Amino acid sequence: MDGFTPLSATLGGVMIGAAAALFLLLNGRIAGISGILGGLLAPPSGQTGWRAAFLAGLVLAPLVYAGFGGSLPPVTVDASFPLLVVAGLLVGFGARLGAGCTSGHGVCGIGRGSSRSLAATGTFMAVAILTVFVTRHLLGA
Repeated sequence: MDGFTPLSATLGGVMIGAAAALFLLLNGRIAGISGILGGLLAPPSGQTGWRAAFLAGLVLAPLVYAGFGGSLPPVTVDASFPLLVVAGLLVGFGARLGAGCTSGHGVCGIGRGSSRSLAATGTFMAVAILTVFVTRHLLGA
C-alpha cells in the first residue's frame, strides 16, 4: 500500500460508480466487462459499435491521461507467460461460471442491490484472500 492516497481513491471510486450508474440509466445495460467483451465476440445485431467503443475507452483512457502529463504507475509482471495464460483462462472460466466478472457483480450488481452479486463478490474476495494466504505463507512465493 505504498503511496495510497485516500482522496484520489475515493474520487476514482465515485467516478466508477457514477459511470456505471449513468451507463445503466442511459443504456439499460450493466457495465460488466466480461459481458461487454463476450457480446462483442458474438454480437447481437446493432451491438458492435458501443461495445467496441466501451472497450477502446478502457484501453485509451490511460494513454490520454499520460498524454496530458499524468504519470502512470510502472507495470511489472513477475509471472511467467504460461502462468499468465493459465490465470487468464481461469478468470475467464470463473466469469462465465459466475455469470459475470468483478466489475459486473462488484460495482454494478451490489449497487443495484442484487443478492446474487453480493454472494458472488463475497466469493471473489474470500478466494482472493485465501489465494494470497496460500501463495505467500504456505508456498512461500
